[in-house]
Amino acid sequence: MTATTALPAFVPIGTRPLGRIGRVLRKDRLAALGLALIVLVVILAIFGPWISPFPAQGYGATSVPDRMLPPSTVHWFGTDQLGRDILSRVIIGARPALTVSLLVVAIAALVGIPLGAIAGYRGGWLDQVLMRVTEIFQAFPPLLLAMVTVAILGPSLLNAGLALAICWWPWYARLVRAEARALRDRPFVEAARAIGVPAWRILPRHILRNCLTPVLVQATVDIGSVVLAAGSLAFIGLGAQPPSPDWGLMVAEGRGQIFTAWWISTFPGLAIFVTVLGFNLLGDALRDFFDPRQVKR
Repeated sequence: MTATTALPAFVPIGTRPLGRIGRVLRKDRLAALGLALIVLVVILAIFGPWISPFPAQGYGATSVPDRMLPPSTVHWFGTDQLGRDILSRVIIGARPALTVSLLVVAIAALVGIPLGAIAGYRGGWLDQVLMRVTEIFQAFPPLLLAMVTVAILGPSLLNAGLALAICWWPWYARLVRAEARALRDRPFVEAARAIGVPAWRILPRHILRNCLTPVLVQATVDIGSVVLAAGSLAFIGLGAQPPSPDWGLMVAEGRGQIFTAWWISTFPGLAIFVTVLGFNLLGDALRDFFDPRQVKR
């Protein structure tokens, strides 16, 4: 066996992966639903300013005569205490929600994946040191650590994203470390070492490539989780600040009128729910898609 042995844990089995995707979506209606929800949210994030009915109100412009209007044919989701169209704010709020979530997951992965791969492949004292540092971060509840970090840095959407990235990277480090430890004694890795391939080439070509499947699944689910966490920070005043069209902030602004003007909090909350549901369903579908045991030979 040579160092270029196929990588069954990463490469989808079958000669037509696009056809497999189509078959999975036809058979798994939940996966199709998750993909449809994510596509919808992405479209809103990209084209929100052009498809929202009242884009100026989406960014914070007020209309006092229209305050607290219930859902109607003019304002489908109603208006808030300042007369702003809630549908427009929900649509425009998709962009910062997705942007922050993608940045948090990207930063967490860029920090955690190399550390986990090095720790798992090298082992020894380096593994012990890196894992002890990781455990220090994991010893704190993630949301509590994020709250403390934002309180130090100051409440804002950017600081909330940085705080969540600090909380999220240890999970990628431990995930990749476990995969690297399982892979470092595989025959194709030993063959690469035997012919003199240096570690700095083995790590990306043979270790990290075979870790991409669980990382991809975890990252997909984490995008939805970060949307929920960022909304939670905004809800308690430690995330996006008014008049930002943040979903969590919108829920907080309407909680005092939940029984008299239920639409102010309900529709932003549903936006969070739909986004998290879509990424969770897609993550489950990706896990099944890349699992060789799910493929009929």
